[in-house]
Amino acid sequence: MEKSKKALPIVLASALAATPFVAVPQAYAIEKLDVSADNDGAGKESEYDIKFTLEEDLASGDTITVDFDDDFDVDDSISKKDISGIDVKRVEVDDNEVTITVDEDFDEGDKISFTIKKGITNPDDKGTYDVSVETENESSDTDEVEIKKSSSSSSSKSKNDYSVTLSSKAAGEKVSLKLGKISLKGSDELETNSTITVTFPEKGMLPSSIDEDDVTVNGTKAKSVSISGSSVDIKIPSGADSDDYITLEFDKSAGIENPSSGDKYVFKVKYDGTTYESDEFEITKNGSGSSSASDSFTVNLSDPGAGARTSYTFDADFGSKELKEDGELILEFPSSDMVPGILTASDFLLNGKSAKKATAVGNRVALVAPTGFKATSKVKVEVTYGAWISNPKTAGNYTLKATVSGRTLESKSFSIGGSSVNPTPTNPTNPTNPVPVPNTGINNSTATIALTQNALGKQTGVNVAIKGLGVGLQKQRDFIEIVFPVGYKVPAYIAPANISVNGVGANFVAVRGQNVLIYPSQDIPAATNANIVINPAANIVNPAVKNTYSISVFTSEERGLLFSRIVGVGMPSPAQPKPATPTPQQPQQPSTAIPANSASFKVNTANFTLHGKTYPLSAAPYIDGNTTMVPAQFFKEALALTTQWNNTSVAVISGTKVVKFTVGSKTAKVGKTDIQLPAPVVLKNGMPMIPIRTVTDNLGYKVGWDAKTSSVYVYK
Repeated sequence: MEKSKKALPIVLASALAATPFVAVPQAYAIEKLDVSADNDGAGKESEYDIKFTLEEDLASGDTITVDFDDDFDVDDSISKKDISGIDVKRVEVDDNEVTITVDEDFDEGDKISFTIKKGITNPDDKGTYDVSVETENESSDTDEVEIKKSSSSSSSKSKNDYSVTLSSKAAGEKVSLKLGKISLKGSDELETNSTITVTFPEKGMLPSSIDEDDVTVNGTKAKSVSISGSSVDIKIPSGADSDDYITLEFDKSAGIENPSSGDKYVFKVKYDGTTYESDEFEITKNGSGSSSASDSFTVNLSDPGAGARTSYTFDADFGSKELKEDGELILEFPSSDMVPGILTASDFLLNGKSAKKATAVGNRVALVAPTGFKATSKVKVEVTYGAWISNPKTAGNYTLKATVSGRTLESKSFSIGGSSVNPTPTNPTNPTNPVPVPNTGINNSTATIALTQNALGKQTGVNVAIKGLGVGLQKQRDFIEIVFPVGYKVPAYIAPANISVNGVGANFVAVRGQNVLIYPSQDIPAATNANIVINPAANIVNPAVKNTYSISVFTSEERGLLFSRIVGVGMPSPAQPKPATPTPQQPQQPSTAIPANSASFKVNTANFTLHGKTYPLSAAPYIDGNTTMVPAQFFKEALALTTQWNNTSVAVISGTKVVKFTVGSKTAKVGKTDIQLPAPVVLKNGMPMIPIRTVTDNLGYKVGWDAKTSSVYVYK
């Protein structure tokens, strides 16, 4: 009976006319679905390969559902171990639907490829049957599978169709690979631009990409190579056209790795609907050849002595995992006491380039690859002498671990001896980034640096008088480092005869840019003087610009700046502090109310006074609003606090208390607690200026004002 046609009520019709149309959300469906049976015989259990392309992102925790025709027999015992090619959280079976919850993220346009390895039995009758696939975010697509009579062709593949040749059978090792010769079935011949699909036993064997230059088909370079899950699609080049066989070769540079577990495995090669299965091959986990070059690396140390400060250098090959720009490489040292609390990125080199960032947590050091870093699985890591990494304190055999993208390699064992040896000075310290050590109590406030010639552009001698070493120096092993500022010309080589330490010629002199490393010929005990004389014949040349310049002094055994002094070039030299003369009398104080041990300074004056003597500062203290800002140098030289600074950070240490500042920031750290500063830390003449009260209040010092001399004084 024909349905009656009734007019809409006028009111409803008017309402509909006035209602704006709402766009129907666009429906997305998977694309290029390909479902193929490993065994197409009727009534036979078969593996099923599923391939498709995403139109929408698929996140970890989302699902893929494979719906087999009702004539299939789907076993409800299928589990995640029966799915290969993708990472799986869980599998659920409901009648003939297999729902897979993925455990990795995929993006729109990604090719998904996985295999259901067991639990699917073909229909009992020959014919064409549907298999549908959908994702949580996309509607389904359907592919047809042709099932043949079991008696005439129970399988489209033949067992043991071809051999597998590997350059090594060691687990996890990067290898070259040869598959074939594979004789094609029937009248099949290779056609240019057709695709050969190789399914690997494990997804982890494959890198993120393979260059076509690293793959040949019948001796001719592949036209293109693409990876999807555990499968590699290879476009046939014209040189293999019309061949009735397949031989595939992957060079070692392709980045293919053996499975990480010792077991037996097979490859599958599919062409023109037919799957060819390889001979079974075995991977060995232990025994001969099981330790691969990619899994272990050799560590080179500049000093293998127990507890010695040393450089570390090694080459590691992470196989299918690549270190990329802004990617992270994690070093794991044997113990946390080997790693200083403060690291400088420039002390860590990745393929010759300074790391973008270096942070330490316990015994682990995380390095971020710099901008412009070329993605590679092969990484040369250099931990320079300036990083202040030290050896374990106990002699023995140790290993180092390195991790990239979840792949961890462990070094070959290296030996640490009972005492350190003379290092080759190839990795000098980085004096602009000293690392703090416990306060030694040594006061170098009266130490001096003087030039024998202050004329512009002239050769000069340099006399350095160190008043005391916090840690003694061992002859021929340890060194004193003098850092000349930019503007000075320092030759690439200085003869040891041109430098003396306490009147004896140096044992060895190394030059690293503006840094001069002087190895003494005699032991220098802690708390004793060290007088260094650099003769004009060393050919150190003054700057050509009239100015004041700061020269700094370090030693290899102390993790902080000993002291720095300003010298004048092209002008009268700033007054150098003179050695204190022992006297039974107490130094005169500016006021009877001011403690004798106080250090004082005046705002806008670049010096401080200690025990009645005046010493230079790199920058003058000043007032920002209501906040007095002083150079970091003041805490080191006036208060004898262990102080570290560079162009980006400052650390001031008293006993177990540490106050850390960041240049340009109004946030500081006292221990592990963040505090807000009244004014940001800034640079003046290359010196960080910090709020004095933040240090004194947190480290137990007191600040006073002397109205008679208009000076600020600090004491404890």
